[in-house]
Amino acid sequence: MIELEIYAPGLRQESILKAFCSQMDLQPQVRYKIDTHHDLVYFEIDHPEHVMPMDLLEPFSDIGLSPRIVGQMPEIWQV
Repeated sequence: MIELEIYAPGLRQESILKAFCSQMDLQPQVRYKIDTHHDLVYFEIDHPEHVMPMDLLEPFSDIGLSPRIVGQMPEIWQV
């Protein structure tokens, strides 16, 4: 299992938040928790070999946000 934190300015807006949740419903293999006070999303992924980093960043981009990974990229995804 890996944990990943993503900062996405603007996520706290209600319409953006709903759109993001709808996007994440398409990825049931990923658990997430949203901190709307800080525009952060915490992810837990049991099988990171089945998920690519773009799978996590794309839902943000699709709704017009610019996501940034907080900290280091997990080793399994580093090239």
